[in-house]
Amino acid sequence: MLKILFSPSESKKSGGNIAAQDMLGATNARDEILKIYNDIVNAKDEEKIKNLFGFKKFSECESYIVDIFHSPLIYAVERYSGVAYDYLEFSKLSLDAKEYIKKNTIIFSNLYGPIYAGDTIANYKVKQGNSIGDIAPDKFYKDRFSYQLDLLLANDDILDLRAGYYDKFYKSNKHYTTLKFLKNGKVVSHWAKAYRGLVLKTIAINNIKSIKEFMSLEIENLVAHEIKTIANKTEIVYNIAN
Repeated sequence: MLKILFSPSESKKSGGNIAAQDMLGATNARDEILKIYNDIVNAKDEEKIKNLFGFKKFSECESYIVDIFHSPLIYAVERYSGVAYDYLEFSKLSLDAKEYIKKNTIIFSNLYGPIYAGDTIANYKVKQGNSIGDIAPDKFYKDRFSYQLDLLLANDDILDLRAGYYDKFYKSNKHYTTLKFLKNGKVVSHWAKAYRGLVLKTIAINNIKSIKEFMSLEIENLVAHEIKTIANKTEIVYNIAN
């Protein structure tokens, strides 16, 4: 099967009404970092909270000051609301496409670490790159989940659609494929997020099961320009047509 590695987003939707369920990996592996996060958020130290969230004004923090262990939950893929998720348009997909994404997409959260898109999470805020107390989330989850992910993905093809920062959370030891997007010969950043969402949507709609199937997939406004393989990484370079 094809598994897609995906980034979270800074912006999120509040609320939720989905029942709690087991998450990817060993549940207790997250306990330490989640407890520290929850203690900081609920300790009423405004400076620590602003630093953790990456906000300048405490008023911006208020919607995220919750007890994450007793908060409304929603599927991770529905919690995030950044550019990639706007272009994914999850709410408009068929039930089959939604199930495909929930079961085959692994999102690398700055708080929860690697989770399935169909795992349920609370509303939270951790600015990318920030520590939670004395814990660096990227190192914390790399140490605790790399072996689990290696086992989980051992028999799957891997398409890594993450932003480069999230390599710090997990680096595959087996062969994997990444994408690069060019506009007028230059690598794009904002539009890369959009096209990652569009690629994931197209994969789900077409129920793609392997990299071989993906390679023959037509994706709106993208034209394959070059394919490069170095060691265990294949990079497909796309030109954005419009």
